[in-house]
Amino acid sequence: MMSLDEVEEAQSLCAVFQTMVGARADEVALRTAEGDRTITWRAYGQQVRQIAAGLAELGVRRGDTVAIMLTNRPEFHLVDTAVMHLGATAFSVYNTFTPEQIAQLWTSAGNQVIVCEEQFVDKIRQAAVVRPVEHIVCVDGSGHDTISLEDLVAQGDPSFDFDASWQAVSRDDLLALIFTSGTTGAPKGVELTHENVLFAVAAKVASQREALGSEITERVLSYLPDANLANRFAAHYVPMASGATVTDVRDGKTVLQVFRDVHPTTFMGVPMIWYRLKAMIDTAVAGSGQPAREQAAWALSLGLDKVRLELAGQPVPARLAALHELADRTVLAPLRREFGVDHLGFATSGGAPIAPEALEFFLALGVRVCEVYGLTETAASGIGNHPDRIRIGTVGQPRPGVEARLASDGELLLRSPGVMRCYRDDPAKTAETLDADGWLHTGDIATIDADGYVTIVDRKKDMIINSSGKNLAPANIENAIKLECPVLGAVVAVGDGRPHIAALLILDPEQANAFADAHAIEDRTPEALAADPRVLAAVAEGVARGNERLSRVEQVRAYTVLPTFWEVNGEELTATTKVRRTLVNTKYADQIDALYNPTATSVL
Repeated sequence: MMSLDEVEEAQSLCAVFQTMVGARADEVALRTAEGDRTITWRAYGQQVRQIAAGLAELGVRRGDTVAIMLTNRPEFHLVDTAVMHLGATAFSVYNTFTPEQIAQLWTSAGNQVIVCEEQFVDKIRQAAVVRPVEHIVCVDGSGHDTISLEDLVAQGDPSFDFDASWQAVSRDDLLALIFTSGTTGAPKGVELTHENVLFAVAAKVASQREALGSEITERVLSYLPDANLANRFAAHYVPMASGATVTDVRDGKTVLQVFRDVHPTTFMGVPMIWYRLKAMIDTAVAGSGQPAREQAAWALSLGLDKVRLELAGQPVPARLAALHELADRTVLAPLRREFGVDHLGFATSGGAPIAPEALEFFLALGVRVCEVYGLTETAASGIGNHPDRIRIGTVGQPRPGVEARLASDGELLLRSPGVMRCYRDDPAKTAETLDADGWLHTGDIATIDADGYVTIVDRKKDMIINSSGKNLAPANIENAIKLECPVLGAVVAVGDGRPHIAALLILDPEQANAFADAHAIEDRTPEALAADPRVLAAVAEGVARGNERLSRVEQVRAYTVLPTFWEVNGEELTATTKVRRTLVNTKYADQIDALYNPTATSVL
């Protein structure tokens, strides 16, 4: 297995992958959540070789692009890695995209091959009417105009020189094309080279080895769309250097159930996942008998007392340490085992801000969730807390090799070998984001303390300036409400140019259904739930508690519960649960205006 210096300085990610295939040949590299498929590193390497030969027969060459439209399944890893070994560039398409959106990406990417599942073939055919492609490879079927994966492998030339192909791939070659989530406009194609990703992978593995040691075989879950760099990086690229076993979770909504089977050692979660896990634990504790509830409250209180002292750099009194050891052994450790987080040595939250109180809860439980910060444009590298050096409320310190500073207006600037090459075919946007000195302008307002810990205030474009000229960060408001109201999946604070803050509230389908179970509510449609007096009472109580966490000017004065569910990676939310604010402000303009009507119901 390569040292971290060797990973960072490798000729390509292909070389890192091939080293891992040799080092851990008979260990499991890929598996499904159902447990019906496992693929060893040896088999992984063999199948990559075969698929690469098949793609080469279709005409895929160094510098070409290949589109992938798959759910989280082993074939994604096999195909993407095969493309990489040809010196070509893979990019993933969100499975929720319309034919028009797919055609738009193809036009930008220039691909002639798409690898997909049968369930997406109709959409792909429609997209191909607008922007034709030469080959459609279907991993789980075939038709008159598609090629099965088996046929692709069968038509590969036995004389294809696979080793010469991957050994010719260089650090400057384009590894991935990642289209941003489009929160501020049309998706932009971020070009990441092998050098960019090697730097980021080495930094990530270094942090994991420091926390976990280098002897264990890591277990990670692939559950977010691979069109998003967060999942592609943490559950595809990083395991090539860490040797982790990747479990593919086809339905991301079940990831917390999969935890109980897999007991992952590392996990990258968006805030919504951590909120849901906290709600599951709270519900389980609340549903137990009174002695168990009291024990859990006692143990978590001790955990919180101990953690707060440790985070403040203060000694833990011997009596507290002894009581906590007892509480951890008898109460907290069984809770961690029950929910599958007992082996979670390196857990992160990213993609959006998370409420500090949620982090305190998990630290008290004995799960060190670290808030981190990275962008697609920095190959997911950048800034992060470490399990042994957590500072709640910050996203941590710059990773080794990453420089961070603030512009005159407080915008965070980053510079590192992980910073992207450019936005595809958009020199104007590239020049706006990446200056002549190599500094990436992140678009986030931040502060940096004397120890280098970075606090993200909010997106520069998202800051609310009320009618009195006060600058307010919507993320802080939204997190306070979400933390106290687990039945909500999303909160959108509004108030730009307005006299006070109001909010759109959206129910979380899973938590709303759990609430309906507990209160014998039969009609589970979002329209019915959003109007049910019991749901509205719970929401009102949660908003009131959330407001207690906020300053007077930040408090939500009026709100409405929308009669709809928002799907992750749907129209209003990105794959990492960021709100597409421009779209939301336009789509729900009437509802927002109504919140400022003199007859609107005030909560204060």
